Amino acid sequence: MIERAWWWLWLALLIPALPVQAHEVRPAYLEIREEPAQRATVLWKQPAVGSLAVRLVPRLSGGALEREPDVFSAAPGFVIARWDHVDLGGPLPGQTLAIEGLERTITDVLVVVHRLDGQDWQEILKPRRARIVLATGAEAPAATAYGRLGVEHILGGSDHLLFVFGLLLLVGDRWQLLRTVTAFTLAHSITLAATATGLVRAPSALVEALVALSIVVLAVELVHARSGRPALTAQRPELIAFVFGLLHGFAFAGALAEIGLPAQALWLALLLFNVGVEIGQLLFIGAALAMLWPLRRWPAPSWTRQLAPYAIGTCAAAWFVERLAALA
Repeated sequence: MIERAWWWLWLALLIPALPVQAHEVRPAYLEIREEPAQRATVLWKQPAVGSLAVRLVPRLSGGALEREPDVFSAAPGFVIARWDHVDLGGPLPGQTLAIEGLERTITDVLVVVHRLDGQDWQEILKPRRARIVLATGAEAPAATAYGRLGVEHILGGSDHLLFVFGLLLLVGDRWQLLRTVTAFTLAHSITLAATATGLVRAPSALVEALVALSIVVLAVELVHARSGRPALTAQRPELIAFVFGLLHGFAFAGALAEIGLPAQALWLALLLFNVGVEIGQLLFIGAALAMLWPLRRWPAPSWTRQLAPYAIGTCAAAWFVERLAALA
């Protein structure tokens, strides 16, 4: 049973270490569309906070991106640059792509290359691997990278993981926990698909604020449950997980909206991203249960049972105030 006092104490010590900027670890996106006569159109989308963005500069070894972009614009959450019909200075396969400055960030870059022969190539660059030689052979569809993005996005989203933590603490019965997590998964899958395919829209800044508020509500319910006053969340965790899961799905869709989905493989990319999110979520749940298991028999004072709910609520309230201020 996930309710022993030391578990709460352990979580209370862990939670303040979570990053304050949840859902801010967003990927950049570089698309190269090869054209005849060794030319290409290159699109670069980089995450930003307001009008501020870390200096990241994409470069091709053939010199195609050394001139100023033909189009440069800023939008809420990211900046966009596009080079139209640039001279690649030689064949595209075999050239080295590098993202200058990436090693000083925590940003990943999804690279998608649309070859002239109809083949698509994809890769993810990371701060520890900021350059790559573009492939020369046939590769997997570009959609496959979205699975890895899903895993990395969920494991980098402190607010979502904190909500899942709260569910673990609230639900003691393992079968009820399974039903609760399943309801949460089903709900955010619905809104993720609906939003990513354009069926519904929700303001990303408002969604982020409401996600934080959902964690505050869960923390309050945890306090009540540990005080012997269980409310609706404790009695019907599947219901509350489904309702808030719809909200979290909008937040997941925001990550996809910032980089876009490949038109030729939209549903495959969406499916793989969602599967990646679920894999990351299950990895987190498994790791949390494994770390908490040895603490279940350790004695602790009764007052430690409330430390984790208050720690969760404090973090979430700080996120909510910060994101609410950004709406002004």
